Amino acid sequence: MPPVARSAYIPLVEGFNLFGDPDEFRARMEELSEQMQSSQRVAWADNAIRLAADLTVASIERIELTGSSDEQAMQVRDAIRVLFPEAVTLVREAREGLS
Repeated sequence: MPPVARSAYIPLVEGFNLFGDPDEFRARMEELSEQMQSSQRVAWADNAIRLAADLTVASIERIELTGSSDEQAMQVRDAIRVLFPEAVTLVREAREGLS
């Protein structure tokens, strides 16, 4: 048997398991995996909601309003009528991602 580097050598002792009970270790790893997936879903939802808000604000800021205040209000309402469904879709999908 070739010599093994001391740093790579882990002595095996009968009845000793470095990670404890294999079933308990597997259960803890599954729990950790579920927590990580949950965190990823929350981060994705947060990003989608932020994106919806940012896109709505950016789009409304780009409107070149003209005319009287009543005409400008109508232009903003028309823009929101187009933008709002898209923002709602992003938020809905974000919420579904949390379920």
